[in-house]
This record gives sequence, structure tokens and C-alpha cells, in this order.
Amino acid sequence: MAKHLRFGAWLSLVVAALCVAASASATPMRPALTNLPFTQISAAAAKAARQTPLCPPNGGTIVCYSPSFLRDAYDFPTGRNAPDGAGQTILIVTAYGSPFIQQDLAQFDAENGLPDPPSFTIVNQQTQVTAAGSGDLQTWAIETSLDVEYAHGMAPGANIVLAVGSTDDSTNIAQLEKEVLPQYPTAIVSQSFGADEAGLASDPDSAAIMDKLFLNQVLHGGTVVAASGDFGASGFTPFTGGAPTPMAGYPASSPFVLSVGGTMGNPAPAGLWNRGHYGGEQAWNELLPSVFPGGGAGGGAPSTIYPAPLWQLGLTGTSMRAEPDVSYNAAFNGGVIVVFAGQHGVVGGTSAGAPQWAAIVALANEMRGQRGSGPLGIATAQLWSLARDKNDYRQDFHDITVGNNTLLGASSGLPGFNAGPGYDYATGLGTPDVSRLLKDLGGNNGQRFRFEDLLKSQGDGGNKHGKHVGFGAGG
Repeated sequence: MAKHLRFGAWLSLVVAALCVAASASATPMRPALTNLPFTQISAAAAKAARQTPLCPPNGGTIVCYSPSFLRDAYDFPTGRNAPDGAGQTILIVTAYGSPFIQQDLAQFDAENGLPDPPSFTIVNQQTQVTAAGSGDLQTWAIETSLDVEYAHGMAPGANIVLAVGSTDDSTNIAQLEKEVLPQYPTAIVSQSFGADEAGLASDPDSAAIMDKLFLNQVLHGGTVVAASGDFGASGFTPFTGGAPTPMAGYPASSPFVLSVGGTMGNPAPAGLWNRGHYGGEQAWNELLPSVFPGGGAGGGAPSTIYPAPLWQLGLTGTSMRAEPDVSYNAAFNGGVIVVFAGQHGVVGGTSAGAPQWAAIVALANEMRGQRGSGPLGIATAQLWSLARDKNDYRQDFHDITVGNNTLLGASSGLPGFNAGPGYDYATGLGTPDVSRLLKDLGGNNGQRFRFEDLLKSQGDGGNKHGKHVGFGAGG
């Protein structure tokens, strides 16, 4: 199979799409935030769960995972010479931040036998564009703990940079990334937030700015990762008065982003981990009566804005960008144990997958550096290249073929897609067998592309009088 892709024609289509997106207009609308459930557990329960992945909250038991169980399930390399992300930088973008994050990370590390990161830097937004925002400090603080702890937990040798927006308004997030990404041009950027790519719950002007930044990041050898969202194939649109049609999320739908969808154990909830090894998975789709909108499901749909990058053509059944690219465990019952404000809780959502895929890229880049190769850069091209080879795909990915991403189930009237063999909108290419995947990524020559024409065509980006949206924590 050809390892080098020619995509001049694709770039011209993307340029046209971005120009349309930047000139679009719609009624300003702030989408509903994903309410990130934090199922609190006791310190004793958290300690016991490091031996057996069960957490007893008030009045019941849920499945919960610490980093060691996820390493088992997804076959992270272990041993003396195993990569740990040394020499790499993971840049986590969030809003509002958390006043507890440094103490919480230290506690998380101590409890899980992890070293401190080589460096942990917090960078705050310098120029605030607007005071608008959800003001949902607790949700974003929990998100901050989740992202930092699990990026570090799966790549403990990587440097961590936490970039904090003044609010979660899309214009502030775009401004934050404009300030911070150029300071870390080779970093692996993790984004566990999102809005719709089009319609009432979108901000095309901010998206145009961010796309330019993402292109610049991958041009310099960096990688950009984003969660696909927690509202299934419909995104936020049905909750803002729009028609319930398939809707890709942004920034996950950007063709320069590695988009991460969601899975859960099969059988649910405990099927992911099976006696120290991988068990089974299905598309993430849970009923969650205690939170809006009553459930969670992995985002995933064909883009209506971006044409398909060449590496996707022939594998997705569409000529448009298909997202997610890959998936990871996103269950709430079967979620991850997080330290927040010194307390312990279990959380889920596609938020959990984005920082852990960022960690996987960090491990791959470390291995590539040891072999004299450059970083992965736009990692999606390499992942899709492996997926074209049936043997590589079978070894490197768990192909998820069960479940769907119809939020609240088939009777909800919302759109959704079924999981099936090969690529699907519910789970992408699937979830990683990390050790096997790293062997192939470590030896795969990075794709070399020309992004200069697209960068030049975007200019300063967008109409300054566009609308704002709120980026919801959790994608």
C-alpha cells in the first residue's frame, strides 16, 4: 500500500469549506453543557478498587478503573524499557481550570505509584475576549482533574502543560489557543470539549481560527486530539431548537484533529477488563437519569463542512470527513477514578479518551525519536494507513461491532449509527492494542504534507462580528 499521499485537490476543497464556514451566520446560541457526573466514593473504596475494579458509592456498586487496569485492558507496554512519554509534551486545553489541580495530581500520583511529571506548567489566558461563559466552575474543574491525571497516568514521563481559558466561550478558547499553541509547536494537544460544527450551536469564526492553529501545529510535528462528544450522533442541535439530524462535533470534526469516540464494556459494565487482559467492548451508550439529557453516547457523524482527507477515502462510505477516528472507554459505570479537591470519584465520557490517546501519541513519539524518526504529527494519517492493511488493522485495533450511538436509545427519535465491522460512526476504527500499535507507529514514516497554501488562504481568519458559543466540557 502506498505510504505517501497526494492531497493537493483535497486541500483546495478544505479551503473552500473553511471559507464557507468563516462566512456563515446564525443566531448566537450557547449549547447546553455536558454535565459530567462525579460519582463520589470514599478513600477506602478508591484504595480497594486498585486491587479489584469495583467502587461502592452510596447504596450500590459500580465498575471503576484506575490507570493500572486500563494499561492491562489496552495492552500498554510494561517493563524496564517500556516507553513512558519521555521528552514529549502534552498540552491540555481547558476552561476555568481548578484551584486544586496541583495537589490533586500529587495525591493521584502517590496513590497510583506514579512519579511526578518531569514538569507541570499552568498557562492562563492573557487577553480575555469576552466575559460570556457558562460559569460552570465545578464541571470544568472535574474535567481538568480528569484530563491532567489520565494524560499523566498513561504517559508519566511526559511534560504536562495546562492551558486555562478565562471562560468556556468559544472566542476565549480560540484566543487561548492562539496564545499558547505557538509556544509549544510540537506538543500533543488534548481537548475534551466541543460544540456542533454547524447550525445553532456552532461558531464558524472561532473554528476558522482554531483550524489554522491546528494546521500550524501538525506542520511543526505536533498532534491535536479532541473528544467526539457525549450527545451521540445528534450533538447539541436538538437541545437548541434545531432539527434532530446527524451532527459532527467541533473541534473533533476538523480534518487536522485525531477524534476520539466512546466505548463501554461488553458485557456492560465490567466487560472491558478481564483478569488482567482485554475483555470486550461495545459502542458507548448509557442511560443516566440523574444528568441532562438523561443519557450519554459517543459523538460521531459525517461532517457537513469538511471534505474527507485522502487517508479516509474508500474506508468510510462518504466523501466527507468522518468522525470519530478512533475510540476509547467512555463509560460512567465502568469509568475512571479521579481525584478532585482531595476527594475520589468515578467519571466517564469521551473526555476520558482524548487525554489517554494523547498519551499514546506521546509514547509513539518517544519510540520514534529513539529510532531517529520524527514525531507522528498528523497522527490520523498513520492510523488510517494501518487500517488499510487487514493484518495491521486486526492486530493494532479492537474492531467494535456491537451497539450504536443513538442518544437515549432507538425510541428517542434522535439520529444514530450502528457499530459494525471496520469503520463506523459509532466507534471509528475502534480501540487500541497499544503495544502492537506502537510497534507499527514507531516504524511508520511520518507523512509529509504541504499546509502552507491552506494556512496562507485563511489569512487572519473569520468575521470578527460572529457569534459565540460555549464549549461544553466532555466534548
